[in-house]
Amino acid sequence: MRLLSAEREPLATRELKTSLSSFVESETILDYDREAELALQRLTTGDMDVNQLTNAWTRSYMETTLEHARPEEPSWDEDFADVYHELIHSPASDTLLNLEHNYFVSISELISERDMELKKLQERQAAEMDKVMHELGNTLSDQDVNAVASQHFDAQQVLENKWASELKQVTCIQKQEYQEWVIKLHQDLQKSNNSSKINEEIMVQPNQLSELEDSGSRVFEEPQSQLEESFTIHLGAQLKTMHNLRLVRADVLDFCKHRRYGSGGAKLRRLQTALSVYSSSLCGLVLLVDNRVNSYSGIKRDFATVAKECTDFHFRCLEEQLDEVQQVELYARAQRSSKQKDQPEIPRNGADDKSKNIERNPSNIVPGEFYISRHSNLSEVHSVFHLCVDDNVRSGNITARDPAIMGLRNILKVCCTHDITTVTVPLLLVHDMSEVHMDRAIA
Repeated sequence: MRLLSAEREPLATRELKTSLSSFVESETILDYDREAELALQRLTTGDMDVNQLTNAWTRSYMETTLEHARPEEPSWDEDFADVYHELIHSPASDTLLNLEHNYFVSISELISERDMELKKLQERQAAEMDKVMHELGNTLSDQDVNAVASQHFDAQQVLENKWASELKQVTCIQKQEYQEWVIKLHQDLQKSNNSSKINEEIMVQPNQLSELEDSGSRVFEEPQSQLEESFTIHLGAQLKTMHNLRLVRADVLDFCKHRRYGSGGAKLRRLQTALSVYSSSLCGLVLLVDNRVNSYSGIKRDFATVAKECTDFHFRCLEEQLDEVQQVELYARAQRSSKQKDQPEIPRNGADDKSKNIERNPSNIVPGEFYISRHSNLSEVHSVFHLCVDDNVRSGNITARDPAIMGLRNILKVCCTHDITTVTVPLLLVHDMSEVHMDRAIA
């Protein structure tokens, strides 16, 4: 073998390769000829339908040839996105913003009515429970107390479900009306050259808007005065890139909450978010959550409450997006489990707790993983990264190889590849400052 490698390829070997190639080519042609002869025989004997064959050939040719292929029809979402992007960058932008704010005020008033009715129910139930507890041991027993508590719980659930259904119905109607109105406005502007006349006819007048604000009973608290400081840094060894950093003292949900017009910069923030919703300069927010993909507790529930305060006219609601995330998570876990079964077991150095957690509930995610939700109804945010963290982050026992740090790196990669140019990250990876985190900040 060494001699053959050192010398040139022998002549016999080259002749053998040439003969084999010629043999394979000739036999392949003969095989094709035999198949063609059989096909022709089936046609002449009537075993094959000629019309069916020609239709199949025509369909295949039209589907595989670009010049004959039918162009893809744009979806409703794509059409609406193009129309909205064109209108929001036109003089009609003020019309759109006024209508969105009008819908926002309507939802806010509905939420105020819901909160007031729930508060009255809770106060009435608290008074009834006080009376029951006062009679406990005299005329009432523990079973009577449990029965009253069960009735109170059922009544509260019925009321909450009623308001949830009504809010969902109103938001669906608003979204449909808004999208149809935007399409109609775009068509009218294309037909008429006098766009100012159309704007005057359909714009929400300032006096009407002020009446809506005066009639609203919900109180919108202004955020506390923000302390902030900006920096400019350069990163990179050879090819340096410039980044702007802004250190802000604020609640993380302040970047999501809308406020009524009249508060400082509310309309400007709404305009900026609307202008960039279909642009290459998106804004993201990192939200620290637990391993359950839902919106039932903690910061997740607070964020879901804020997301419901204004109708999302472009994307699906948060609940539908979370349902899709759960389905994708279940599918991903199933695929990983099937691959792990085919591979030999390898010690994973302390990863047993994570695997046990997944086995208990396959829809849960592990620390360091994150899911993304899209929004157009938040004040200064388009995309929210829900990053799963564990007790190590909350207790302050965090290292450079912690899953939360690795997840944050992956989030930054996603931002770089998907045109998210502004990212808001909680300082020290916490939403609430404790004594441990204060010590870390001082150190």
